[in-house]
Amino acid sequence: MNHGCRKCRREGEKLLLKGERCLTPKCALTKRPYAPGQHGVSNIKKPSEYGRQLREKQKLKRIYNISESVLRKYYNIAEKSQSNTTEKMISILEIRLDNILYRANVATSRSATRQAVSHGKIYVNGKKVTIPSYLVSEKDEITFAKNFNASKVSTQNISWLNAAKDKSGIAVSKIPTREEVELNVNENLVVEFYSR
Repeated sequence: MNHGCRKCRREGEKLLLKGERCLTPKCALTKRPYAPGQHGVSNIKKPSEYGRQLREKQKLKRIYNISESVLRKYYNIAEKSQSNTTEKMISILEIRLDNILYRANVATSRSATRQAVSHGKIYVNGKKVTIPSYLVSEKDEITFAKNFNASKVSTQNISWLNAAKDKSGIAVSKIPTREEVELNVNENLVVEFYSR
């Protein structure tokens, strides 16, 4: 069983970790809509408040394909900022380079966009960036290596990103607010988890 599919089954919803496969009948969650493991079918009980907070935190980590230490770091940055902690944390996650490329349909999963960045196919303001977690700023311009296929680039439903008409790049028009982010997560529970 693919690890990405197990994560979706554990959270009980499609996190689109495997891109287009998640939308086909091959999706593991479609075949087995219960948690993985020996007791996945029978172990259905109402979670505690801590359990709900933990599940939302795990879901957020899995959606953005990041580690515990990275998410905690973003929470700490958000908590120390002058902004609303939950809003700031989501904004930080959204302006990661790998996420922006995913939002702009450069690839069908965040794992694939991470690979594109790591392989040196992406430039920010004309400079090659090979760190997927690179935090992009307002007004930054993202372009692609000449041998990189960016034919599917689209920012049609993303209010804070603009794709060039020839699909040669993406412009970050602003830092997104929570209302502009399509994300099925209760981030307030994540903040509650870390602020215990």
